[in-house]
Amino acid sequence: MTLQSPPWRSALLLLTALLVGLFALYWQTFVSMVAIWERSETFTHGFLIFPISLWLVWRRRERLARLAPRPDWRALPVLALLGGIWLTARVADVLVVQQLAFVAMLIAAVWAVLGWRVAWELAFPLGFLFFAVPMGEFLIPPLMNFTADFTVAMIRLVGIPVYREGTFFSIPSGDWSVVEGCSGIRYLIASITLGCLYAYLNYRSLWRRLAFIALATVFPVIANGLRAFMIVMIAHLSDMKLALGVDHYIYGWVFFGLVMLLMFWIGSWWREPEGPSGAAGGREAAGPPGSGRAFVAAAMAAGVIAAVWPLRAGQIQAATLARTAPVELQLPPAIGPWRRIAAPLTDWAPHYRYPDAKRTAVYSDGRHRVALYVLYYRTQAQGRELVNSQNVLIPQKHPVWRMPWERNVASSPAGAVREGVLQSVSGQKLLVWRWNWVSGRFTVNDPLAKLLEARDKLLGQVHDAAGVVMAAEYQDEPAEARTVLRAFSRVALPAVERVLQESERHGG
Repeated sequence: MTLQSPPWRSALLLLTALLVGLFALYWQTFVSMVAIWERSETFTHGFLIFPISLWLVWRRRERLARLAPRPDWRALPVLALLGGIWLTARVADVLVVQQLAFVAMLIAAVWAVLGWRVAWELAFPLGFLFFAVPMGEFLIPPLMNFTADFTVAMIRLVGIPVYREGTFFSIPSGDWSVVEGCSGIRYLIASITLGCLYAYLNYRSLWRRLAFIALATVFPVIANGLRAFMIVMIAHLSDMKLALGVDHYIYGWVFFGLVMLLMFWIGSWWREPEGPSGAAGGREAAGPPGSGRAFVAAAMAAGVIAAVWPLRAGQIQAATLARTAPVELQLPPAIGPWRRIAAPLTDWAPHYRYPDAKRTAVYSDGRHRVALYVLYYRTQAQGRELVNSQNVLIPQKHPVWRMPWERNVASSPAGAVREGVLQSVSGQKLLVWRWNWVSGRFTVNDPLAKLLEARDKLLGQVHDAAGVVMAAEYQDEPAEARTVLRAFSRVALPAVERVLQESERHGG
């Protein structure tokens, strides 16, 4: 059998039609991937993934020709499950899960039309498509912390005094901070992508492939720490004249290029020759190919299953957008012993994008002051939702404020709270607590918040959401403000929740 035989021609024609249909049905999801490839240097490689995957498939054309394509109905329940995952992520506005589910549906479509044996033969070319999904940003905070740990440890090792606070540190020649661009996420994602491709093309045994992929994962993390240390030392030894402008990035990418060359050189020592093209043998081709009717039935069934989920997503989105009533939200003049005052506490405000309403008030008990911010979301959509990585206390490289750290702690009367420390160039210090109010409850667990939103929308119960932020000033240690926030939140959270519930009732 060849790829030009009638069974293969019928199967490939119907598979092409099915894949085109999937791209049409999930066009917005695919476009969202392309948009990220265009705007983010971290994920620019996404443009190459589909062509590389097609090339990898083409390399295996002789082995594919020895196989008999047969529709596999077991793929249809998997396709339905992936569609359900896509719908859940869509209504919860979790873009990366939508994109992963879409790519997985493409793979399931190949399995459904061509069969399990063909899909298994193409396991890596199909699996490589997942590198087109722009993911990995959740690794930025731990990578930033590791880079700061590594750099500070190396600075101390060479005998330079250093003072560190979070991801900020100071040495006698100047101040430094590890921001997102210094985390090494670009190096890591590029290295893993190239490492997987190199391992597939150059090794046959599984353990060698896994060993090289592990090397491609660890190598760039360590190398990024060395890069950061190198840049700090170049600036320090040049009296802060070098490695501070464009050369900062040039040194980084040149160093990364050398690291990649070193990694591939190390990997070349255990390369394995290509096995004989006929290694797959005729045994896998046993059994007759599928009939034309079977291919048509499988492709049509897969198309119908795939079409259900975007239609349901459209219905849910229409119900969400129908909530157009203006937000009626007023913070009370008094909360327990705390009275609202006119004097501002700070010129800082949390950086939340596109809320439907914002309310700010400062409360005092006669000795302490607390700023309260409520960011209310009614018409949530992708990029305009409460639980979003861009809703932060301050954006990166803020000209006035810096945030040494933010983390979840169990300090508030409501249990866990996301606590952050802010410091301004003028010397003001703030301790900030914040929660998300989702599905009628306070939480700092973002995945849980997304699941609650998805559950409510899938059940036809669309709810409003809100971010609640509190800030108190301190002089020396955050513990001073922590006591104040604990006392204020004990009475304020129930009062704020009543205000939020009343506003939601008016919007329903």
